Amino acid sequence: MPRTPDAVRPPAAPQAQDARTVRRLRLGVGLLGSLLPIALPVGNSLTSARIALLSSMSASYYTSMRNVFVGGLCAIGVFLICYRHDRREDRLSSVAGVLAIGVALFPTEPPDSVTAHPSGAQTAVGMLHLAFAAGLFGVLAHFCLRLFADSPAEGGRRPARDLVYLVCGWVIVAGIGAVAVAGVLHLARDWPLTVPYLGEAVAVLAFGVAWLVKSEALAGLAPRPARPAAAGA
Repeated sequence: MPRTPDAVRPPAAPQAQDARTVRRLRLGVGLLGSLLPIALPVGNSLTSARIALLSSMSASYYTSMRNVFVGGLCAIGVFLICYRHDRREDRLSSVAGVLAIGVALFPTEPPDSVTAHPSGAQTAVGMLHLAFAAGLFGVLAHFCLRLFADSPAEGGRRPARDLVYLVCGWVIVAGIGAVAVAGVLHLARDWPLTVPYLGEAVAVLAFGVAWLVKSEALAGLAPRPARPAAAGA
């Protein structure tokens, strides 16, 4: 049998390793997103030998958990930049990765406990931090609401995992909305657990859950392979 010329030889099928890599990157993003809101106050309390809650997740930059906060965000950023699935998700994940690294490298404005009069440079960097954070949460909400929750219907019904993605997406929107309202109205600044921290933590946790589900780490919500049709059916 004559050999097929290379010019017309059909392209090789993608290897299974590619799919495993995508799932592992999703799993890494999901785990970091789920653990970061919990690790920051717990670690800060352990290192300070008292219950030390935070005014916001970004305030971790001025505590003993700074390296965990910056390292965790940089790791999430690298995972998102390396993530490859399709062109639409690739572009948005790369943008989200750059924004996550920007949040890590441009600290929020220092709290009053650090300095009562931040310099002009600190204020400018803090504004960049807010811009990066707002963009990041916006992209992550879009992932949940428009990209992840876009599965084909199974038997006329949407998969259960799509409901999880939609709930996570709207939780991200609600959490960041609460942070914005609290910032404008100066709500609960004196509470031990502030509205900004709760809003950010819930939003990040929802983002982590969505990526864990998408990684198929939660088997009950993972897409199941179609069963072969029975013989003679």
